[in-house]
Amino acid sequence: MKILIVLTSHDTLGGTGRKTGFWLEEFAAPYYAFVDAGAKVTLVSPAGGQPPLDPKSDDPDAQTDDTRRFRQDAGAQRLLAATGRLGEVQPADFDAVFYPGGHGPLWDLAEDPKSVSLIETMLAAGKPVSAVCHAPGVLRHAKTADGKPLVQGRQVTGFSNAEEAAVQLTDVVPFLVEDELKKLGGLYSSAPDWQPHVVSDGLLITGQNPASSVKVAEALLERLKS
Repeated sequence: MKILIVLTSHDTLGGTGRKTGFWLEEFAAPYYAFVDAGAKVTLVSPAGGQPPLDPKSDDPDAQTDDTRRFRQDAGAQRLLAATGRLGEVQPADFDAVFYPGGHGPLWDLAEDPKSVSLIETMLAAGKPVSAVCHAPGVLRHAKTADGKPLVQGRQVTGFSNAEEAAVQLTDVVPFLVEDELKKLGGLYSSAPDWQPHVVSDGLLITGQNPASSVKVAEALLERLKS
């Protein structure tokens, strides 16, 4: 069981002067779910090397058992510091792909043709694609074989408009995940703010927010077992 995790390389929060990147818990929780299930995990990012960490995800109130485990895990930290390059990935080498969120992916991965190609190729090969929180935004340019938006007619979720408003970044992000998924014809659903919500539609698995990251990973593992 070989799982590819694709992280952002984008570290700037629009024109705010603040930093962003990937959300620690959304990486750590799935990473350990996969590793503990015996999967071989490979990490990549558009630029390669150390992906930027959203500093807010390092706040004390954002910590979980998985983030604390990561902070004690020198091997996992070394792996994260040396991500491969997304452009050098061969989809045939992997059984599934997972995208952690954080605001960073909205700027780079959502627009990256190599990421779009990876998603389309994996799904066409019958391999699951999963994403959590802001990362479902990476689906915005992906198409089906007949040229339709990949999410059209599919059950999906992602960071809600209400949650984006709660963190006061509605006018900062390049697009709102909920609005974009709906605009593309996705059958979007959400739970109350910050509550876990995971949607599986065939090979596509999406989660709403940080609280959903473990359940997304579990749904992906179940899909691989089946």
